[in-house]
Amino acid sequence: MKKIIARVLSLGMVLVGSLGLVCAPKTFADESGTSISLSPTSKIFQLASGSVYDSTFTVSNDGSSDIKIEVYAAPYSYVYSDEENLYQLGFNNETNFTQIVRWISFKDVNGNYTEKAFFTIKPASALEISYRVTTPSSIPSGGQYAVIFAHTLSDAVSTNAIRTEASPGMVVYGRSLEGETSVAAEISDLEIRRSITEPARAGKEATTRNSINALARIKNTGNVDFSAVGILKVQPIIGSGEYETPSDSGVGRLSVIPEAELILSDEWAETPTFGIYKATWTIVAAGRTEVVERIIFLIPTWVIILSIIFLTFVAIWIIIVVRKRKERRSRLAI
Repeated sequence: MKKIIARVLSLGMVLVGSLGLVCAPKTFADESGTSISLSPTSKIFQLASGSVYDSTFTVSNDGSSDIKIEVYAAPYSYVYSDEENLYQLGFNNETNFTQIVRWISFKDVNGNYTEKAFFTIKPASALEISYRVTTPSSIPSGGQYAVIFAHTLSDAVSTNAIRTEASPGMVVYGRSLEGETSVAAEISDLEIRRSITEPARAGKEATTRNSINALARIKNTGNVDFSAVGILKVQPIIGSGEYETPSDSGVGRLSVIPEAELILSDEWAETPTFGIYKATWTIVAAGRTEVVERIIFLIPTWVIILSIIFLTFVAIWIIIVVRKRKERRSRLAI
């Protein structure tokens, strides 16, 4: 479970779009002065066979020097890791749901549509790039998924001797208008916990902190993406403060594409150090709802230690009192 938390945090490389859709980072900046952003962060197409769909996206150079970029499409999918026991985001795994990558082309500086296109963007300016989705005469049912990247081409090297390149991207969601659409989910491993263990990092040991948090696994067993929503609600029985997953922040929301099983989580970051709370974790995905409840006892370590010491003294006192009574009774019996 520690590895799951670590992997969930590492997926900070993706952002939640305006519709709760997961996408690659839209902005990149580094110490060399390179600063590039891309908008929008996601695009949805309703696809029919033998059709052409034109659209645009904008790449902005917010830095202080010219940047050269190449734009291209890559598969948007997840690959299962036996070591981590979960699916990891990847851009090289081609599946039946990433065929749209081969249907995307970009309008280059000569006005031709190609698989890759190259551009130069001046400082403090933006470039609108045209792209096209050309579907074949027959397309599969369900969803199609790709990421369009604007990858910087740079010879600059940072002070850490790392080549400074960036790849902000936009997720393309294609929904087929043909065939049968299946929206189906498996929800499992719902769990509410009272602490989080931060994994060991360079120069730092693993640490554990009190924080009411919840996890769940969401698996897409259908052929089109759906949005999974998790709501963590914490109410006090003894103590102060309460929490509910905010509905407008993107927290507790996850876009799950076919053949992926992802971790949905939330945390009460301002969990008090003392109290008794009722926590409810509700998951809604693909028309299904699962709920788990738990009573959480939050007791500081020093209180536990003092309680143990007190109970130890009480136990010793009771033993002494019982022995004295037995001795007194035995004397009276004589």
